[in-house]
Amino acid sequence: MKHCALLLGWACLTVAIRAETLHLYTWADYISPEVVTKFEKQQGCKVVIDTFDSNESMFAKFKAGATGYDLVFPTAYMIQVMDAQGMLSPLDHKLIPNLPNIDPTVLAKVKDQSMEHSVPYTFAYSAIAVRQDKIKDAEATWAMFDRTALAGRVTLLDDMRESIGAALKFLGYSINTHDDAQLAAARDVLIRWKKNIARFDNEGYKSGIDSAEFLLVHGYSGDLFQVQMENPKVQILLPREGVTIGCDAMVIPKTAKQSALAHALINFLLDPAIAAANMEWMGYYCPNKPALAHVSAEFLKNPAITIPAELQAKCEVIEDLGPDLAKYSKVWDQVKAAQ
Repeated sequence: MKHCALLLGWACLTVAIRAETLHLYTWADYISPEVVTKFEKQQGCKVVIDTFDSNESMFAKFKAGATGYDLVFPTAYMIQVMDAQGMLSPLDHKLIPNLPNIDPTVLAKVKDQSMEHSVPYTFAYSAIAVRQDKIKDAEATWAMFDRTALAGRVTLLDDMRESIGAALKFLGYSINTHDDAQLAAARDVLIRWKKNIARFDNEGYKSGIDSAEFLLVHGYSGDLFQVQMENPKVQILLPREGVTIGCDAMVIPKTAKQSALAHALINFLLDPAIAAANMEWMGYYCPNKPALAHVSAEFLKNPAITIPAELQAKCEVIEDLGPDLAKYSKVWDQVKAAQ
């Protein structure tokens, strides 16, 4: 019996050693821990999550030779860049039977409409949020960042395309403009706004608006939704000039060691019930049509989730700019260097 017990113990140890680990590289607070746990139990695996705070920092890590990730969640414009650089594996649609659940109206807004390399995960907006108990006359406009009375209590996203895009929208220009004069005007607006902000920030603004350290913040809609769920004094506003639309998607790098398991997670996240639970937890709209039957009507009413039709016409998806991305980098460097 003792010999059998030893054999059984060795067998369990072998299974533990062989247990697969799936490495994700994604944004902070971007997948429900409960959903992760359910997937781990279903697959008998371990999921390890690393986070990035901008598409550019994620891309730089891959350019530097990062090879440890099996599933990554970039924004659509960066997926175009990664694909052009040969960083992505083609997806095996036979391993993702839930693909038909993706909303075709969202697919129509991205380049990879055949989902050859990417599967839409969230469809979100940039927005602004205010402490409505502190600011009684807040307006849904990017002009809020010109309010000198709020100086030092304001943040803008530390994201080149989002913050330059906000200034371009404020001026009535496209967030994907290639025009030098329009970019110069946006630079000047951002430098003016910079005098009022406490800092450019991608993470701390969430706790800052919650605690009223900040009274006005520029943020990602899902992040702001999460804060608002905990603190009703936080009001989300969608600037009337229009906002950027971001479609983040799931991609498998060519260097992935667990491609089959990555496909399994993509399919799992596209299950309607799982997608519904995931989107209500993180506060982002998952473009999964059958999942909408599983979420509350209150969730869909939130402006962080559903934009009115008249405003949608003024919103744009961030696109790859090719060589002209250097123009934006130059503007961003000038803004950061300005006193």
